[in-house]
Amino acid sequence: MKNNNLKSLDQFIDEQYGKRGSTKRDKFEEGYEVFKLGVLLQQARLEKGLTQSQLADKIGTNKSYISKVENNIKEVRLSTLQRIVEVGLEGKLELAIKW
Repeated sequence: MKNNNLKSLDQFIDEQYGKRGSTKRDKFEEGYEVFKLGVLLQQARLEKGLTQSQLADKIGTNKSYISKVENNIKEVRLSTLQRIVEVGLEGKLELAIKW
């Protein structure tokens, strides 16, 4: 038996936030990107086996700052993000522009 009430994630987002390019949808997607960045940093830190305090010490900041970045409470400057990734996590930051 098929349930016709089921929707794809794309359909749900379109209904809740409008089509791509609408103001409400753009704000939603911007918020998602910020959320995603915090999660990516946290996952990388955990994979490296570092605590927030250890990562903070490596880049010359404090645990509170790392926590705020990972939890999307604090916006991070590009230069600081680069330092977190390259110095603290010993990785490589790659950026892309899409349109």
